Amino acid sequence: MPAQHDIVAETELWDAYAASAFREDAEPVFRWTQYAGHGPGAELLGNPRSVLEIGCGTGRALAHLARHGVRAHGVDLSPVMVEKTAEKWRDTGAVFRCAEVLAHLAECADTYDAVYSVFGAAWFTDPGRLFPLVRQRLNAGGVFVFSHPPAIPGAYGPQGMYKGGFAGKALFTYRYSYRPAVWERLLTRAGFAEATARVLDAPTPGHIGTLIVRAEAP
Repeated sequence: MPAQHDIVAETELWDAYAASAFREDAEPVFRWTQYAGHGPGAELLGNPRSVLEIGCGTGRALAHLARHGVRAHGVDLSPVMVEKTAEKWRDTGAVFRCAEVLAHLAECADTYDAVYSVFGAAWFTDPGRLFPLVRQRLNAGGVFVFSHPPAIPGAYGPQGMYKGGFAGKALFTYRYSYRPAVWERLLTRAGFAEATARVLDAPTPGHIGTLIVRAEAP
């Protein structure tokens, strides 16, 4: 049975997350992993003139790219987060929009040299619906790159996830987990010319690694 996303409920979840995740003293930074100073940076995007971040969260990565002269657009489901990021990074030129990612990709007319997600919408959206829409928004030869934690062995497909602990109001969403080879197949089936997925080990042995996936449009 497919995951039953409730966009209203998920918006409330991400608004609650925004209240705790956003920091006024944050600086622009671009990294793919959950560990500071670890792993590759924006070079995985190539040298794009334009980018779209899906599930842009606190906006730090988008602000980093905008300050390096990239036309930088971001979309996020949380109106609380978008209001905070638009104000925080207004001097960078980055553009933040509040929208559900599938609706935004289906309706917008803009195209980009790169679309990316750092622990963002690519983790929380059905790839069967998301990937073809991302492909349509990419210029020829453009790239789609995303990162998030790897699947727990034996736990594949949509996984329910509550916010915070296991007490209080039941705010939950779904994240999507697959083996690297499955991510690659999902992307090529969606029209990408090639795709590579790998798990980057954590800097400390035995700690959670990071799945990094990169696909190129024809």
